[in-house]
Amino acid sequence: MDLKKRVEELTQLLEKYNYEYYVLDNPSVSDAEYDRLMQELILIEKQHPELKSNLSPTQRVGGQVLSEFKKVPHRRMMLSLANGFNEDDLIDFDRKVKEATGLDKINYMAELKIDGLGMALNYHGVLINALTRGDGNVGEDVTSNVITIKSIPSKIKITDDLEVRGEVFMPKKVLAKLNLARKENNEPLFANARNAAAGSIRQLDSSIAASRNLDAFWYYFVNASDFNIRFHSQALDLLDELGFKTNKERRLCHGIDEVLDYIKEYSAKRDSLDYDIDGIVIKVDDMSLYDLLGYTAKTPRWAIAYKFPPEEVITRLKDIIFTVGRTGKITPNAVLEPVRVAGSLVQRATLHNEDFINEKGLMIGDFVYLRKAGDIIPEVVKVDISRRDGSQTFFNMIESCPVCGAPLIKKDAMHFCVNPECGARKIEGIIHFASRNAMDIEGMGEKVVEQFFNQGFFKSIDEIYDLEQYRQDIISLDGWQSKSVDNLIGAIAKSKHNSLERLLFGLGIKEVGEKMAKTLAKKFYNLDALMKVSEEELLQINDIGPVLAHSLVSYFQNEKNLEMIEKLRQKGINFEYLGSTSVASDSYFSGKTIVLTGTLSSMGRSEASKILESLGAKVTGSVSRSTDLVIAGTEAGSKLDKARLLNIEVMDEERFLLLIKSK
Repeated sequence: MDLKKRVEELTQLLEKYNYEYYVLDNPSVSDAEYDRLMQELILIEKQHPELKSNLSPTQRVGGQVLSEFKKVPHRRMMLSLANGFNEDDLIDFDRKVKEATGLDKINYMAELKIDGLGMALNYHGVLINALTRGDGNVGEDVTSNVITIKSIPSKIKITDDLEVRGEVFMPKKVLAKLNLARKENNEPLFANARNAAAGSIRQLDSSIAASRNLDAFWYYFVNASDFNIRFHSQALDLLDELGFKTNKERRLCHGIDEVLDYIKEYSAKRDSLDYDIDGIVIKVDDMSLYDLLGYTAKTPRWAIAYKFPPEEVITRLKDIIFTVGRTGKITPNAVLEPVRVAGSLVQRATLHNEDFINEKGLMIGDFVYLRKAGDIIPEVVKVDISRRDGSQTFFNMIESCPVCGAPLIKKDAMHFCVNPECGARKIEGIIHFASRNAMDIEGMGEKVVEQFFNQGFFKSIDEIYDLEQYRQDIISLDGWQSKSVDNLIGAIAKSKHNSLERLLFGLGIKEVGEKMAKTLAKKFYNLDALMKVSEEELLQINDIGPVLAHSLVSYFQNEKNLEMIEKLRQKGINFEYLGSTSVASDSYFSGKTIVLTGTLSSMGRSEASKILESLGAKVTGSVSRSTDLVIAGTEAGSKLDKARLLNIEVMDEERFLLLIKSK
């Protein structure tokens, strides 16, 4: 027997049967026949490992164990969608699309918004990788887990580059079965299908992911225009032909009125589906209009997500407790009789401040209506006064900090603990410093910070960098091992080399958000220069007002802050901005508004954009009369056509490279 040929035959048969069973829901062979063929393939691969492929059907059962997931840049940014919450929002969206395109009527594709985990698949005849959304620019490579989802094709008949995006989810019946087993094993239950899917995909052991029986729907053929496909509806039909599982509940709607009818229909059908949905996605069907409609910084203007009205439930307000933030802000929180809302168990909800509680007329012991704002954040909506029975007690705002006992002050609607030595403030400050968008110390989340603070391993952010001296003490704690401690110490050491903007944001200076931290870092280049600046000098910078200027100067005048910064310096923390700070005023691109279109062979658009911005240009996503220059790579589409129509200068990649290399 030609074993190589037999492996190919078995692979083709098993992939065919997977497609029939998991995509078409119409199997042509019995389970016993499928299992017999699978066992034959497993045996051949075991005896001849050189014939085993990473995309073999045998890999659907998992078994690969990784130490970590690699971070991989997306070829094109994975954008979020703008949200609409009512009929008026959708009508307004339709109006803007019509105005931008000059058309009287627009065809829309309406699709169910699956409540799962966003995913991108890249193919070149075979599956190259599967990437999570991540931050939109860079995702995690979770191919070893995604390949265990049996409805996903490992090979397709198109051999050119192809990218599809969709949603990995856990069916409701699978979640119910999984939680039943976890309950019997005294394991914590998954709150909802979305969390279960996300947790399964991020397992380092792919056999665990395989055991979770995940599924996926694919809703976006990213580079459909490369295959001369003009309409989104046609792109989805081709995905069907290629073996991808698309959601057949979609509908091509001729105008916004048909979209509204679709929403009403599926709002009623929502609970009968075997998977969770949290809204309806509406996309302009004609993809040739996408560049004309353009993009905001985070969302396309050719699509919108209608979010279902939040579910409201009623439960009892058992108590009101208080938490202390890193700025000293005191937040009252509702302690609730546990209740399931929008798929998850809720026991706490923020009550914001004293005024919010008084405006709602809340009393401890009340029955209250609860919902999730945007299906995410629990919020108390109102009180059911009719259910008061005399057992309720009035709410009284505390006058001293619940952690350190210092007197509180009230500013506007908020109460604050002003004691800089308050333990709660210090814990929150360290959590913020280590967070992803600040110093990005992987492994140092809220629970770890609280544990280490209470153990006395550190009491301030500079002491994080002395944590190695407690290595053996940490190993002795439950849940810690040598490897996990070494990984954390390595992440702490790595954070020393971050660019200045991360440190600035991590310091937690009042009014300095992530974006402003980068503005300041680029402007002053190093921390020492910023520490010397006056309020008057700061006010000369765009986007800096008197409140922010005063906050910055006050922070750097505080002796304790200066002492802590000096300790960070001694521990080797980088104080300089590592990005490009110079803007070439004599650059050909300086002061120009530029649009990139098509594919550049020498670099990605993100890299090209950064180069142009360093040379003083402003890079935007759509062509308009204010555009000065369009840089066109290969296969440039409607943006190039529009540039020529508006007589805007067009530059090819060769000249672009020549000009940037001359700087």
